Amino acid sequence: MSTRRIATVYKSRPTVEGAGVHLKRAFGYSQVPRFDPFLMLDDFHTGNPAEYLPGFPWHPHRGIETITYVLEGRVEHGDSMGNSGVIGPGDVQWMTAGSGIIHQEMPKETQSGMLWGFQFWANLPAGRKMMEPRYRDVRAATIPEAELDSGARVKVVCGKVGDVMGPVRDIVIDPELLDVSVPAGAVFRHPVKEGHTAIAYVLSGHGYFDERRDAFDYEMVGSGWLDVDRECRCGPETTVLYAHAGDEVEVTALDRPLRFVFISGKPLGEPVAWYGPIVMNTQDELRVAFEEYAKGTFVKHPGHPGK
Repeated sequence: MSTRRIATVYKSRPTVEGAGVHLKRAFGYSQVPRFDPFLMLDDFHTGNPAEYLPGFPWHPHRGIETITYVLEGRVEHGDSMGNSGVIGPGDVQWMTAGSGIIHQEMPKETQSGMLWGFQFWANLPAGRKMMEPRYRDVRAATIPEAELDSGARVKVVCGKVGDVMGPVRDIVIDPELLDVSVPAGAVFRHPVKEGHTAIAYVLSGHGYFDERRDAFDYEMVGSGWLDVDRECRCGPETTVLYAHAGDEVEVTALDRPLRFVFISGKPLGEPVAWYGPIVMNTQDELRVAFEEYAKGTFVKHPGHPGK
């Protein structure tokens, strides 16, 4: 197998979204289409309830999938299809907005006060933008874990590791979503489908994300203008975007255990017209979506809760 090389490393940046939620943006609008088919990755990690309790009140989505993974804390949710509930530690909410859905996500304070999780957006191709919405509530207990010979452990939400397959299947962009824990000094190797975009987002620890040990062999984005200590190891709140050449990723943990989220998917190669929570292919399609939202005709398939 040939090992993929790092194309770019991005440092997450603080931002405020929703009704006042403080988070770190790993990548987003300004990086399209480099992450195709993925649009955005937000990391919310704080022990201050004032920074997350405002939440994300009722808002629309069309043309995308939103995937929320909670590591600590609780998030209440509801939508125009009749789905409602709470996702807690280890749970995943995989929502395909398709032709249109209106929902809300409201974090709740817990005894520890901590909220930690992330949400990423995946694009839908033009031919599926207006598909019927669907919703998958994936409980932590249903997410299998693979244990590799290296000692690495992988929670498989979507995709396959060895003989272990995740519970989320039949997704348009053929994605993977893996939560990977690598012991100190161990190496994690994983095959990646030809042409698929591959991304790692570091949660804790430090590691090398390809075989090179020269930080100037790849682009680094988001460091401060006085950040002169450029390193080839990657740590928390760092996004690694891999080059498309190669059929395997190789990650080496350093002197502490390393944990990261690995995401891959098939690029769409289509125009992106994006405004707020709606992502289409043309500005005319965006105009129609917002006109329909204003007129109350945005939701095409109400009252059909997902499974």
